[in-house]
Order: sequence, then C-alpha cells, then structure tokens
Amino acid sequence: MARIAGVDLPKHKIINIALRYIYGIGPKRANEIVTQLSLRSTTKVKDLTDEEVNRINDYITKNLQVEGDLKRDIQINIKRLITTGSYRGLRHRRSLPVRGQRSKTNARTRRGKRKTIGAGKSSLKTFNKNKKN
Repeated sequence: MARIAGVDLPKHKIINIALRYIYGIGPKRANEIVTQLSLRSTTKVKDLTDEEVNRINDYITKNLQVEGDLKRDIQINIKRLITTGSYRGLRHRRSLPVRGQRSKTNARTRRGKRKTIGAGKSSLKTFNKNKKN
C-alpha cells in the first residue's frame, strides 16, 4: 500500500483515481502529476515501484499544497473574512450559504435540520386547564 502525503492510497485502483483520495488533488491535478512524472495512467497503485512512489511524493511536496496545509490556509482565509466584517464573513459566521445561493427554502446542508415551532393554541389550552385546578 502506497502512502503519499500522509494518505494511504487504495492499492487496487488506477493511479489517476487513487491520487484523488488526497485532499486538494482532483482529476485535473492527478492527470497533471501522472504526465509530469511520465507514468502510465493505467498502472495500479499496487504495481508502482518504491522509486515511483518516492517521485510522486517528492513532486507533491514540492509543487502542490495538499492535506493539512491546504485545510489550514482555508481556515485562515475564512477567519480573515469574519474578522474584517465582510459580507462573506457574516455569512460564514451565521452558517448560511456564502456564494449567493437561495436560503429561504433550500440550504439544508448549511443550515442543518429543520427546527419546527410548536403551535401556540395547544400550549394555551394546557395552561388554562392547569390554571382551573
């Protein structure tokens, strides 16, 4: 099993697909890595030599920002937006959609589970029953 950038890559997958398991590497970057290092894109991870794994690891550490460093930079950028009081920062603080999406009816992923508000009449009836006793 190949360990690249602190991530264990699945050994039965093709190298283009397996590289996407690393946070910050998508389809385009995975293809770029394979072409830059002149690897065959049909090679499975279990068939890679130690030298090829080292070359991939060196290329990623020198040229790309992935995993913890990338996550840290994203969090720093969000904190900067919040502290400057920008509109995007306010949306982050209130955990609402940031990029102009509709939020009246959708945005359940950001806003969380629906919170139902109980009917007012039923609570008044129980209050009045208790008051008579």
